[in-house]
Amino acid sequence: MAKAVTWQLLGLATTTLIGWLITGSAAASAGLAASSAAVGFACYVLHERLWHVVPWGIRRR
Repeated sequence: MAKAVTWQLLGLATTTLIGWLITGSAAASAGLAASSAAVGFACYVLHERLWHVVPWGIRRR
């Protein structure tokens, strides 16, 4: 769990820094980082749910 949290924080910091370098605005870069994290999370959940219904490698009894 700690590894996942630190990875997410690193991603947020990196996205915020890149956004700030491009826009020059702390507010815009924070909004970009937050929206990127939210979209990434939603895509991850959708991806996991879709793969949950794929029967590859699952042996049915």
